[in-house]
Parts: sequence; structure tokens; C-alpha cells
Amino acid sequence: MVAFASGGRRRSEIAGLRIDQLSVEQPIEAENGPPLPSRAIHLGRTKTSGVDHEEIVYLTGRPVDALDAWLVVARIESGSIFRKIDRWGNVSKRALEPSAVNQIVKQRAEMAGLDPADFSAHGLRSGYLTEAANRGVPLLEAMEQSRHRSVQQASSYYNNATRRSGKAVRLLT
Repeated sequence: MVAFASGGRRRSEIAGLRIDQLSVEQPIEAENGPPLPSRAIHLGRTKTSGVDHEEIVYLTGRPVDALDAWLVVARIESGSIFRKIDRWGNVSKRALEPSAVNQIVKQRAEMAGLDPADFSAHGLRSGYLTEAANRGVPLLEAMEQSRHRSVQQASSYYNNATRRSGKAVRLLT
């Protein structure tokens, strides 16, 4: 949930995420319910950011609840957020390897009865933009969260998501 909801983070960004990169934000007002919890993730320098530019993305609602629950259950108060778990269920102090994120995505797809060959960690990133397009989120707003720099790259996910059913194909209907 954290990898997807934070804009489709890269494997290395999720595997390397640390407690000190999180900050509590003011809750977000919700139309039909209580305010939603919010967190900022300070990514620091990323693959596409400049040396002197810190990237920040946000989590709101259920992903915050899931993250907070994980931190409590795993008793994580400092260091890496996502850690190795051995076959006996013991949570390590060591961070996940980036490749483990891909393995987890495939394992969860299989547990859901889906073909794991159709899923990958990159699907969290491309899937975020595709789902944003399906929900009518403006491209530039989605790019703020995904931190894509190239409109051309990000728009390719949008074009594929809405091409058959979007407003552009229904101009004369």
C-alpha cells in the first residue's frame, strides 16, 4: 500500500525507506467521515531529482493506518521500515533488498489467485499512473505524487488507460 499510494515508488526507494524519512502531517478533512491521517515521506535525492532538491510525497488514509500498524506489530521505532522476515516470522533489523519488493509483489499476486508472471514491482509505479488516469486525476497532479519528470513517459500510462473510453474518443457522441 505504501509503495503504490505514495506514487508508485521504485523498489530501491521502498527497500531503503527509514523511520526518519516520515513526518506526521495534519489530518485531511474527509467529506463523509472523520479526518484522514496523513504522513509525508521525505525521499531525499531520487533517481531523477537534482543534488540539492529533496523530494517529498504524501500518504493519506488507509495506507497510513497500514503503515502505522506495521510499525507497531514489528516494533519498529528507528532504522529501516521494511525489513526481512525469516521463515519463523522474526523481523530482522536489516532492510529488505530491493529485489525482495518484486518477489513480494509476485507472491501477493499469486496469493490472490493471479498469475505472478503478469506482475512486478514496476507495476506499482506504472499502475499508480494508470489508476490515476482511470479515476480522472489530472496528469500533472499525479506526476507530483509519482515524481515523474517526463510528461511524455507519464502520459503514456494515461493514454493507454483512457484511450478507448476517454472523452477524446467521445467528442461526437
